[in-house]
Amino acid sequence: MVDLSIRIGDVDLANPVMPASGAFSWEYADVIDLNRLGGLVAKTICKEPRNGNPTPRMAETEAGIIQSIGLPGKGVYYFLDHIVPEYKKFTPPFIASISAETADEFAEMCSILSVPQIDVLEVNISCPTRNATGGNFSLHEEHTAKVMRDIRAATDHPVWAKLSPNAGDIVSIAVAAEEAGADALVIANTFLSLKIRTDNFRPALGNKFGGLVSPALKPIVLRMVYQVAKEVTVPVIGIGGVTKAEDVVEYMLAGAHGVGIGYAGFRNPTALTAIIDDLEAWCDARGIERITDLIGAVRDDDMETDTLVAASAGI
Repeated sequence: MVDLSIRIGDVDLANPVMPASGAFSWEYADVIDLNRLGGLVAKTICKEPRNGNPTPRMAETEAGIIQSIGLPGKGVYYFLDHIVPEYKKFTPPFIASISAETADEFAEMCSILSVPQIDVLEVNISCPTRNATGGNFSLHEEHTAKVMRDIRAATDHPVWAKLSPNAGDIVSIAVAAEEAGADALVIANTFLSLKIRTDNFRPALGNKFGGLVSPALKPIVLRMVYQVAKEVTVPVIGIGGVTKAEDVVEYMLAGAHGVGIGYAGFRNPTALTAIIDDLEAWCDARGIERITDLIGAVRDDDMETDTLVAASAGI
Protein backbone atom coordinates (compact mmCIF):
# COMPACT_ATOMS: atom_id res chain seq x y z
CA MET A 1 0.00 0.00 0.00
CA VAL A 2 1.30 3.44 -0.94
CA ASP A 3 2.59 5.81 1.72
CA LEU A 4 0.61 9.01 1.08
CA SER A 5 2.34 11.06 3.79
CA ILE A 6 4.14 14.26 2.86
CA ARG A 7 6.12 16.91 4.68
CA ILE A 8 5.72 20.61 3.90
CA GLY A 9 8.51 22.42 5.67
CA ASP A 10 8.27 21.29 9.28
CA VAL A 11 4.66 20.17 8.98
CA ASP A 12 3.75 16.50 8.50
CA LEU A 13 0.57 15.65 6.60
CA ALA A 14 -1.03 12.22 6.21
CA ASN A 15 -1.63 12.90 2.52
CA PRO A 16 -1.35 15.78 0.03
CA VAL A 17 -5.09 16.58 -0.11
CA MET A 18 -6.40 19.69 1.67
CA PRO A 19 -9.42 21.94 1.25
CA ALA A 20 -8.86 25.39 -0.17
CA SER A 21 -9.57 28.31 2.12
CA GLY A 22 -13.06 29.69 1.72
CA ALA A 23 -14.55 26.44 0.44
CA PHE A 24 -14.55 24.50 3.68
CA SER A 25 -15.71 24.40 7.29
CA TRP A 26 -15.49 22.04 10.25
CA GLU A 27 -19.20 21.36 9.63
CA TYR A 28 -18.10 19.11 6.76
CA ALA A 29 -17.62 16.57 9.56
CA ASP A 30 -21.33 15.87 9.22
CA VAL A 31 -20.60 14.42 5.78
CA ILE A 32 -17.00 13.16 5.73
CA ASP A 33 -14.30 12.06 8.18
CA LEU A 34 -12.15 15.17 8.52
CA ASN A 35 -9.38 13.17 10.15
CA ARG A 36 -8.63 11.64 6.75
CA LEU A 37 -7.62 14.97 5.18
CA GLY A 38 -4.01 16.04 4.90
CA GLY A 39 -4.73 19.39 6.52
CA LEU A 40 -7.65 21.58 7.58
CA VAL A 41 -7.71 25.08 6.11
CA ALA A 42 -10.11 27.61 7.60
CA LYS A 43 -11.77 30.46 5.73
CA THR A 44 -9.62 33.57 5.54
CA ILE A 45 -10.14 35.90 8.49
CA CYS A 46 -9.39 39.58 9.06
CA LYS A 47 -8.42 41.41 12.22
CA GLU A 48 -11.72 43.26 12.66
CA PRO A 49 -15.26 42.02 11.94
CA ARG A 50 -16.33 42.41 8.31
CA ASN A 51 -19.75 42.23 6.68
CA GLY A 52 -18.40 41.15 3.31
CA ASN A 53 -19.17 42.44 -0.15
CA PRO A 54 -22.57 43.58 -1.41
CA THR A 55 -24.87 40.98 -2.90
CA PRO A 56 -25.13 39.18 -5.25
CA ARG A 57 -21.90 37.47 -4.26
CA MET A 58 -21.87 34.53 -6.65
CA ALA A 59 -22.60 34.06 -10.36
CA GLU A 60 -22.56 30.90 -12.42
CA THR A 61 -20.57 30.53 -15.63
CA GLU A 62 -20.49 27.75 -18.18
CA ALA A 63 -17.51 26.19 -16.42
CA GLY A 64 -17.51 27.25 -12.80
CA ILE A 65 -18.52 30.17 -10.59
CA ILE A 66 -17.40 33.73 -10.02
CA GLN A 67 -17.54 34.70 -6.37
CA SER A 68 -16.86 37.88 -4.45
CA ILE A 69 -17.73 37.06 -0.86
CA GLY A 70 -15.60 39.80 0.67
CA LEU A 71 -14.09 37.90 3.61
CA PRO A 72 -17.00 38.29 6.06
CA GLY A 73 -16.26 37.28 9.61
CA LYS A 74 -16.24 38.26 13.25
CA GLY A 75 -12.58 39.10 13.61
CA VAL A 76 -9.41 37.48 14.88
CA TYR A 77 -10.35 37.20 18.57
CA TYR A 78 -13.68 35.53 17.81
CA PHE A 79 -11.74 33.18 15.55
CA LEU A 80 -9.40 32.23 18.39
CA ASP A 81 -12.17 31.78 20.93
CA HIS A 82 -14.81 30.04 18.84
CA ILE A 83 -13.49 28.74 15.50
CA VAL A 84 -10.10 27.32 16.45
CA PRO A 85 -11.56 25.00 19.14
CA GLU A 86 -13.92 23.50 16.55
CA TYR A 87 -11.05 22.62 14.23
CA LYS A 88 -8.89 21.26 17.04
CA LYS A 89 -11.40 18.48 17.60
CA PHE A 90 -9.72 16.83 14.61
CA THR A 91 -6.19 15.50 14.14
CA PRO A 92 -4.84 16.96 10.82
CA PRO A 93 -2.65 20.06 10.99
CA PHE A 94 -4.73 23.22 11.26
CA ILE A 95 -3.95 26.02 8.81
CA ALA A 96 -5.30 29.48 9.64
CA SER A 97 -5.71 31.74 6.62
CA ILE A 98 -5.45 35.49 7.19
CA SER A 99 -5.82 38.70 5.21
CA ALA A 100 -5.02 42.30 6.08
CA GLU A 101 -5.02 45.78 4.58
CA THR A 102 -1.42 46.66 5.45
CA ALA A 103 1.89 44.93 6.06
CA ASP A 104 1.83 46.08 9.68
CA GLU A 105 -1.62 44.57 10.18
CA PHE A 106 -0.47 41.30 8.63
CA ALA A 107 2.41 41.18 11.07
CA GLU A 108 0.14 42.00 14.01
CA MET A 109 -2.29 39.24 13.07
CA CYS A 110 0.50 36.71 12.69
CA SER A 111 1.74 37.61 16.15
CA ILE A 112 -1.74 37.24 17.64
CA LEU A 113 -2.31 33.89 15.92
CA SER A 114 1.06 32.37 16.82
CA VAL A 115 -0.52 30.03 19.33
CA PRO A 116 0.05 26.28 19.80
CA GLN A 117 -3.43 25.40 18.54
CA ILE A 118 -2.57 26.73 15.07
CA ASP A 119 -0.02 24.75 13.09
CA VAL A 120 0.41 26.96 10.01
CA LEU A 121 -0.35 30.54 9.03
CA GLU A 122 -1.50 30.84 5.43
CA VAL A 123 -1.04 34.52 4.57
CA ASN A 124 -3.54 35.47 1.90
CA ILE A 125 -1.55 38.31 0.35
CA SER A 126 -3.47 37.87 -2.90
CA CYS A 127 -7.18 38.57 -2.38
CA PRO A 128 -8.20 39.24 -6.02
CA THR A 129 -10.73 41.98 -5.26
CA ARG A 130 -8.29 44.08 -3.27
CA ASN A 131 -5.71 46.38 -4.82
CA ALA A 132 -1.95 46.01 -4.67
CA THR A 133 -1.50 48.24 -1.62
CA GLY A 134 -4.63 47.13 0.22
CA GLY A 135 -4.46 43.38 0.50
CA ASN A 136 -3.34 42.07 -2.89
CA PHE A 137 0.37 42.57 -2.27
CA SER A 138 1.42 39.70 -4.52
CA LEU A 139 0.92 41.62 -7.74
CA HIS A 140 4.37 43.19 -7.29
CA GLU A 141 7.72 41.83 -6.15
CA GLU A 142 8.52 44.74 -3.84
CA HIS A 143 5.12 44.63 -2.12
CA THR A 144 5.42 40.87 -1.72
CA ALA A 145 8.90 41.14 -0.24
CA LYS A 146 7.89 43.91 2.16
CA VAL A 147 4.83 42.19 3.58
CA MET A 148 6.57 38.82 3.84
CA ARG A 149 9.56 40.29 5.68
CA ASP A 150 7.24 41.90 8.21
CA ILE A 151 5.29 38.66 8.61
CA ARG A 152 8.44 36.60 9.05
CA ALA A 153 9.71 38.95 11.74
CA ALA A 154 6.42 38.66 13.65
CA THR A 155 6.15 34.87 13.99
CA ASP A 156 8.10 31.65 14.35
CA HIS A 157 5.13 29.66 13.01
CA PRO A 158 5.33 28.08 9.56
CA VAL A 159 4.13 30.62 6.99
CA TRP A 160 2.58 29.66 3.66
CA ALA A 161 2.26 32.55 1.22
CA LYS A 162 -0.82 32.41 -0.99
CA LEU A 163 0.02 34.03 -4.33
CA SER A 164 -2.02 35.56 -7.11
CA PRO A 165 -2.49 34.14 -10.61
CA ASN A 166 -3.21 37.71 -11.72
CA ALA A 167 0.43 38.75 -11.33
CA GLY A 168 2.30 39.39 -14.56
CA ASP A 169 5.25 37.20 -13.52
CA ILE A 170 4.28 34.81 -10.75
CA VAL A 171 7.74 33.20 -10.76
CA SER A 172 9.42 36.45 -9.71
CA ILE A 173 6.73 36.99 -7.07
CA ALA A 174 7.28 33.46 -5.77
CA VAL A 175 11.05 33.95 -5.55
CA ALA A 176 10.51 37.22 -3.68
CA ALA A 177 8.18 35.50 -1.21
CA GLU A 178 10.67 32.68 -0.62
CA GLU A 179 13.60 35.06 -0.13
CA ALA A 180 11.54 37.07 2.37
CA GLY A 181 10.86 34.00 4.51
CA ALA A 182 7.91 31.99 3.21
CA ASP A 183 8.10 28.33 4.24
CA ALA A 184 5.81 27.25 1.38
CA LEU A 185 3.96 28.83 -1.53
CA VAL A 186 0.28 28.34 -2.28
CA ILE A 187 -0.46 28.72 -6.00
CA ALA A 188 -2.89 30.16 -6.65
CA ASN A 189 -5.75 32.33 -5.53
CA THR A 190 -8.69 32.93 -7.86
CA PHE A 191 -8.64 34.70 -11.22
CA LEU A 192 -10.14 38.19 -11.27
CA SER A 193 -13.21 37.95 -13.50
CA LEU A 194 -16.34 39.74 -14.68
CA LYS A 195 -19.80 38.60 -15.74
CA ILE A 196 -22.40 40.96 -17.24
CA ARG A 197 -26.09 40.16 -17.26
CA THR A 198 -27.69 40.46 -20.68
CA ASP A 199 -31.17 41.12 -19.28
CA ASN A 200 -30.30 44.41 -17.58
CA PHE A 201 -26.75 45.10 -18.85
CA ARG A 202 -25.40 45.26 -15.30
CA PRO A 203 -22.52 43.30 -13.71
CA ALA A 204 -23.80 40.06 -12.20
CA LEU A 205 -21.96 40.64 -8.89
CA GLY A 206 -22.64 43.39 -6.41
CA ASN A 207 -18.90 44.06 -6.19
CA LYS A 208 -18.61 44.03 -10.02
CA PHE A 209 -15.50 41.84 -10.13
CA GLY A 210 -15.00 38.44 -8.51
CA GLY A 211 -12.72 35.44 -8.43
CA LEU A 212 -13.33 32.62 -10.92
CA VAL A 213 -13.08 29.05 -9.65
CA SER A 214 -13.37 26.35 -12.27
CA PRO A 215 -11.96 22.99 -13.37
CA ALA A 216 -11.00 24.74 -16.59
CA LEU A 217 -8.30 26.68 -14.74
CA LYS A 218 -6.22 23.63 -13.88
CA PRO A 219 -3.93 23.71 -16.96
CA ILE A 220 -3.14 27.37 -16.32
CA VAL A 221 -2.37 26.93 -12.61
CA LEU A 222 -0.51 23.70 -13.38
CA ARG A 223 1.81 25.66 -15.66
CA MET A 224 2.38 28.20 -12.89
CA VAL A 225 3.16 25.48 -10.35
CA TYR A 226 5.60 23.87 -12.78
CA GLN A 227 7.42 27.15 -13.47
CA VAL A 228 7.58 28.19 -9.82
CA ALA A 229 8.71 24.78 -8.58
CA LYS A 230 11.67 24.96 -10.95
CA GLU A 231 12.87 28.21 -9.38
CA VAL A 232 12.25 27.87 -5.64
CA THR A 233 13.43 25.43 -2.99
CA VAL A 234 10.43 25.66 -0.64
CA PRO A 235 7.41 23.38 -1.17
CA VAL A 236 4.58 24.43 -3.47
CA ILE A 237 0.87 23.70 -2.95
CA GLY A 238 -1.27 23.79 -6.09
CA ILE A 239 -4.85 25.05 -6.06
CA GLY A 240 -7.02 25.19 -9.14
CA GLY A 241 -9.39 22.78 -10.83
CA VAL A 242 -8.68 19.61 -8.83
CA THR A 243 -11.66 17.30 -9.30
CA LYS A 244 -10.08 13.82 -9.37
CA ALA A 245 -7.05 11.82 -8.26
CA GLU A 246 -5.28 12.26 -11.59
CA ASP A 247 -5.35 16.02 -11.06
CA VAL A 248 -3.44 15.55 -7.81
CA VAL A 249 -0.92 13.38 -9.64
CA GLU A 250 -0.48 16.02 -12.35
CA TYR A 251 0.18 18.76 -9.82
CA MET A 252 2.72 16.60 -8.01
CA LEU A 253 4.47 15.66 -11.24
CA ALA A 254 4.72 19.39 -11.96
CA GLY A 255 6.47 19.89 -8.63
CA ALA A 256 3.74 20.39 -6.04
CA HIS A 257 3.92 18.76 -2.60
CA GLY A 258 0.19 19.05 -2.03
CA VAL A 259 -3.05 20.39 -3.44
CA GLY A 260 -5.99 22.43 -2.25
CA ILE A 261 -9.52 21.59 -3.36
CA GLY A 262 -12.16 24.30 -3.62
CA TYR A 263 -14.72 24.00 -6.40
CA ALA A 264 -15.02 20.21 -6.28
CA GLY A 265 -15.61 20.22 -2.53
CA PHE A 266 -18.11 23.03 -2.86
CA ARG A 267 -20.01 21.02 -5.46
CA ASN A 268 -19.72 17.74 -3.55
CA PRO A 269 -18.18 17.62 -0.05
CA THR A 270 -17.46 13.90 -0.35
CA ALA A 271 -15.10 14.65 -3.25
CA LEU A 272 -12.32 15.36 -0.76
CA THR A 273 -12.15 11.88 0.73
CA ALA A 274 -13.11 10.20 -2.56
CA ILE A 275 -10.04 11.76 -4.19
CA ILE A 276 -7.83 10.42 -1.38
CA ASP A 277 -9.27 6.92 -1.90
CA ASP A 278 -8.77 7.14 -5.66
CA LEU A 279 -5.25 8.50 -5.26
CA GLU A 280 -4.30 5.55 -3.11
CA ALA A 281 -5.80 3.13 -5.63
CA TRP A 282 -4.07 4.90 -8.53
CA CYS A 283 -0.66 4.56 -6.86
CA ASP A 284 -1.21 0.96 -5.77
CA ALA A 285 -2.22 -0.06 -9.28
CA ARG A 286 1.11 1.26 -10.55
CA GLY A 287 3.33 -0.05 -7.77
CA ILE A 288 4.15 3.42 -6.43
CA GLU A 289 5.25 2.97 -2.83
CA ARG A 290 5.65 6.62 -1.76
CA ILE A 291 3.57 9.51 -3.04
CA THR A 292 6.59 11.77 -2.62
CA ASP A 293 8.25 9.94 -5.53
CA LEU A 294 5.85 11.80 -7.81
CA ILE A 295 7.01 15.29 -6.81
CA GLY A 296 8.65 16.92 -9.83
CA ALA A 297 8.83 13.58 -11.67
CA VAL A 298 7.52 14.90 -14.99
CA ARG A 299 9.62 13.45 -17.83
CA ASP A 300 10.61 16.51 -19.82
CA ASP A 301 14.40 16.66 -19.61
CA ASP A 302 14.65 16.37 -23.38
CA MET A 303 12.21 19.22 -24.04
CA GLU A 304 12.84 22.93 -24.43
CA THR A 305 11.52 24.83 -21.41
CA ASP A 306 12.11 28.40 -22.60
CA THR A 307 8.74 29.35 -24.10
CA LEU A 308 10.24 31.86 -26.52
CA VAL A 309 12.76 29.36 -27.85
CA ALA A 310 10.11 26.67 -28.09
CA ALA A 311 7.74 29.01 -29.97
CA SER A 312 10.42 30.00 -32.45
CA ALA A 313 10.84 26.38 -33.51
CA GLY A 314 7.59 26.55 -35.46
CA ILE A 315 5.43 23.62 -36.43
